[in-house]
Amino acid sequence: MLTKNTNKIYIAPSILSANFAKMGEEVNHLEKCGADFIHIDVMDGVFVPNITFGIKMVKDIAPFSNLVLDTHLMIVEPWKYVEQFAKAGSHYITVHYEACKEKLAETLDLIKSFGCKCGLVINPDTPVENVENCIEKCDIVLVMSVFPGFGGQAFIPDVIKKISQIRKIINNLNKDILLEVDGGINFDNCKAVKEAGANVIVAGSTVFNAKNRAEAIEKLRNN
Repeated sequence: MLTKNTNKIYIAPSILSANFAKMGEEVNHLEKCGADFIHIDVMDGVFVPNITFGIKMVKDIAPFSNLVLDTHLMIVEPWKYVEQFAKAGSHYITVHYEACKEKLAETLDLIKSFGCKCGLVINPDTPVENVENCIEKCDIVLVMSVFPGFGGQAFIPDVIKKISQIRKIINNLNKDILLEVDGGINFDNCKAVKEAGANVIVAGSTVFNAKNRAEAIEKLRNN
């Protein structure tokens, strides 16, 4: 299931905050609660100082949900693993500029060659100018509002300017490119993120720690 409606707000709970011992149940529950995407944070312990899960996790959870599987690769040399993540069931695969550098455009094309939607990711301290010439290749652009590696971090307010800058670029391209934000999103800052131009909201602990996940998802979407 893929979407091109860039006027809608999509909520993408990050399963980094889920109970790993019952991930299939967690993913299925998110669909019932009204989530749009399942955000899958793949970390290798090299590009970022944490290790999460890999190709098998994507493959194993795919049968439990009809939602978009949004696979965020926080790994070195991501181009080596694109085919495997695509075959595992990913719908979107996003890769970091900081991991790809001069191979970013090539890696985006590689993702598309395996039938997936592609996207680039930038860290909070990476200038938009570094990736501006690759945005038109993307189906989604992901802006990190924390430094990647661990869940539960505080949102970095300066990223709002970067979101607005990228939204302007996307609008000028007049293409259906989603703008996603990941890191420290909660009920207090979500409105500002959306007003800046984001239309895919990644939330981990805000959803998974809520007493009622369906209400939390709806609040993130409409607050």
